[in-house]
Amino acid sequence: MVIEAQPTAEAAPAVTRRPVTDAESRTASRRWWDADADDYQAEHGAFLGDADFVWCPEGLREADARLLGDVSGRRILELGCGAASAARWLAGQGAEVVAMDLSAGMLRHARTAANRTGVRVPLLQADALALPFGARTFDVVCTAFGAVPFVADSQRVMREVARVLRPGGSWVFSITHPMRWIFLDDPGTAGLTAVHSYFDRRPYVEQDGAGVPGYVEQHRTLGDRVRELVAAGFVLRDLVEPEWPEGHEQVWGQWSPLRGALFPGTAIFVAELR
Repeated sequence: MVIEAQPTAEAAPAVTRRPVTDAESRTASRRWWDADADDYQAEHGAFLGDADFVWCPEGLREADARLLGDVSGRRILELGCGAASAARWLAGQGAEVVAMDLSAGMLRHARTAANRTGVRVPLLQADALALPFGARTFDVVCTAFGAVPFVADSQRVMREVARVLRPGGSWVFSITHPMRWIFLDDPGTAGLTAVHSYFDRRPYVEQDGAGVPGYVEQHRTLGDRVRELVAAGFVLRDLVEPEWPEGHEQVWGQWSPLRGALFPGTAIFVAELR
């Protein structure tokens, strides 16, 4: 599972908004998550659990939301699985799961957690833009903040998911709520003032002095995401915007009780292949 990262480089990188290629995005994401895997798990591993499916920093769990329905006996692919805590939870519910991530560093943590829990699922290092599976292989594809925000051609991800799903299959993914791109990435009062255009689709890029991207995250509007799904052959069944729960005081990057009380931080798309 992947939820928005925070910079950990020793020297602060230059931050810009500019177009990037698929190759630049892929290289940056793999290097970033390989380097950040240990810090990410140290900071967020307890919140995500060893075998739990947490959709977002608001703490919405699949055990409660049931966005995937009854998963027993279903074949499921988790994209951008990170340490694969969601995949292990799904396996515990009787699903046949494959967990996939671009980052070897994150998959290393998935193997460690599998040894710790005794719950093992197949782990695969691969690119979401070229899923290494045949057509109509899965009943469900899901991801919590994985893959979709980190590729330049997210429409291609939708097509790939549609290809490997069986007719009537489910595609459920969570991302940073698109309206959050209007604001600074700040959990405090500075993050309450709109400073960016919602319609500026240029990605957020952290790059070194030579202009080489080290971290890339993409922005699409809500309408963009709906059109991507429809063009790939999906029907949108639900759009979930989790509210910040009472008593939840944990700050995660730009997610906080202050901001969560005022506007959504996560969007979860629940779609079905026609």
